[in-house]
Amino acid sequence: MHSINRTKESQKATVIGAIIDFLLSVIKVSLGIIGQSGALIADGIHSFSDLLTDWVTWYAAKLSGEAPDADHPYGHERFETVATLGLSIFLAIVGTIIIFDGFGRFSNSNALKHENWLIAAAALSILSKEALYWYTVKVAKNIKSDLLKANAWHHRTDAFSSIVVVIGIIGAANGYFFLDSVAAIIVGLMIIYIGWQLGFEATKELVDTSIDPEDIKNLHKALADIKGVNSVHTLRTRKVGHKKSADVHVQVNPFLSVSEGHIISVSVERVAKECIEELDDVTVHIDPENDEEKEDAPYKDLPERAQALKIISQSLKLENCSYTIERTQLHYLEGEILVDFYLSVDYLDNNEISTINFDLSEIIKKLPGFGEVKVYFS
Repeated sequence: MHSINRTKESQKATVIGAIIDFLLSVIKVSLGIIGQSGALIADGIHSFSDLLTDWVTWYAAKLSGEAPDADHPYGHERFETVATLGLSIFLAIVGTIIIFDGFGRFSNSNALKHENWLIAAAALSILSKEALYWYTVKVAKNIKSDLLKANAWHHRTDAFSSIVVVIGIIGAANGYFFLDSVAAIIVGLMIIYIGWQLGFEATKELVDTSIDPEDIKNLHKALADIKGVNSVHTLRTRKVGHKKSADVHVQVNPFLSVSEGHIISVSVERVAKECIEELDDVTVHIDPENDEEKEDAPYKDLPERAQALKIISQSLKLENCSYTIERTQLHYLEGEILVDFYLSVDYLDNNEISTINFDLSEIIKKLPGFGEVKVYFS
């Protein structure tokens, strides 16, 4: 789904939720005070907390929908993750306050007033919040938003807490006044629990936890089946907001041209995105050999191309080599530099291929770090 449409859908669902949360919170807190029900007041505070989560969800959806920029070249999706973590902390604080208040009411239990109105308010909350849950979770699935899904579950916990409140009010109305406080404490615990769940998932994403192992297994198999890919190694994945990213090393024939290697990397990226839904960013490393099996960096002491060519040129000059090298190609394999020399086909008029190859090989084999020599004519 396009990021603009995704943002609009998320914000629309959030605004609808905010309106309902505001109305419910006013009704529950007002009736809770009038009817002296700590459970209903706690439930109303829960709905007030939903207002804040709705606002954070709306704002995070706005930020995460923005295109990548100079400061955030990988996009703004993790604003959703940070917002989710913030919501979890806030919910834990709210739940703790409600629990302490509930324990305080044990020693000061009062008979409830207007029990029918209290029950009606809680019942209205159950119906409206459950309906809001189903609407929000449907939108969350359509746009694949974990933050919106989390907000949907926040709506459902409000419905669950209202059920507990109804039980507490009915119990208190029949003389078991402590049940109202028990209901308030249970609501507080539920709020803390959902906060912990949200925070745990957000934290896993922020520390770059991998995607589902089964998805990784399927991705590994799909990439290994690509023609031209000899093996797949160092496959790393992570979640970034509602999207996913992957970093993969694939081994190919070490003597392929750069353009052939590039085409294979394009195929790897395409297949990866087809295999994993919401895989948005794929970084492909083309390797001539399996560097995962190397204990140390085998090439760290070898000269890079410019220096290697200079060493070869100086050696040919010192050995009074009479051949004019038109082009030199280097292959860094098995911990050494393999050298391909390209000469004019005119040299074949008076020389054997084996003679030319022997002469050049004798010069190069004296150089530390250099390996096999091959000669080509064009």
